[in-house]
Amino acid sequence: MAIIIDEKNIPVIVQGITGHQGSFHAQQMKLFGTNIVGGVTPGKKGTQSAGVPVFDSVKEAVENTGARASVIFVPAPYAPDAVIEAIDSGIKLIVIITEHIPFHDMVKMKLYAQLKGSRLIGPNGPGMASVGLAKLGIMPNSIFRQGSVGVVSRSGTLTYEIVNTISESGFGETTVIGIGGDQVVGTKMQDAVQLFEKDSETKAIVMVGEIGGTAEEETAEIIKNSVSKPVVGFIAGRYAPPGKRMGHAGAIITGNKGTAESKIRALNEAGIRVASTPTEIPEILKQLIR
Repeated sequence: MAIIIDEKNIPVIVQGITGHQGSFHAQQMKLFGTNIVGGVTPGKKGTQSAGVPVFDSVKEAVENTGARASVIFVPAPYAPDAVIEAIDSGIKLIVIITEHIPFHDMVKMKLYAQLKGSRLIGPNGPGMASVGLAKLGIMPNSIFRQGSVGVVSRSGTLTYEIVNTISESGFGETTVIGIGGDQVVGTKMQDAVQLFEKDSETKAIVMVGEIGGTAEEETAEIIKNSVSKPVVGFIAGRYAPPGKRMGHAGAIITGNKGTAESKIRALNEAGIRVASTPTEIPEILKQLIR
């Protein structure tokens, strides 16, 4: 059984489905095999988008479709309300694609989701995919191949490159999780790694980090103490100019913490092999799995 997504036909709705991005990616998710059963855009009830009915509220959508997961393409000013509405309607898996959500809003959403028993993925990320089951997000369909490697990543487009490399090497993936690039995310890197450790189908783990924050160091400690499966790491931003903020809101270096060097050192000390380029990852996987 894949992690987080626990069945092939899990019913999924798309909040913001009538927008350009929501409509396009709803179609792509359907092509991947995701069971998209409806969408939500206030004022558009009775219409259709991406071949599914549109509802005015998440509550209506859940009552009519039995949806248990949602992908959010709502613009940042309205995204917190969309997330709270999904949680209050009983949605247990919520993938937030939206970027530029304020820090304090995300703190509140994360706490509320925990209190209500919902899992958030994102924001400001590409979503997730369990190969052969469903994709909830914007990752290209063509990069995936069913296999035995679990991938967790803070980066978006770098995820695509690395997953494609793993697929072309013949390994393939169980589940790929883009946790998002913000300082506060719904599902942390260490959460994902622990889920992969429990998944019987996942034989190896690839964790893709980047400069800023301490998620990789914290994850390294968890891997050292409680993960038995082989892990390959990759840290983006090792050549970033000192003193500059790079890319994601979470990619902020403070003092000596959060640098590529400190992360790589922590991973190595935990016994984790760190690739210097994405193309090295399959080679290290071959060595570790053998």
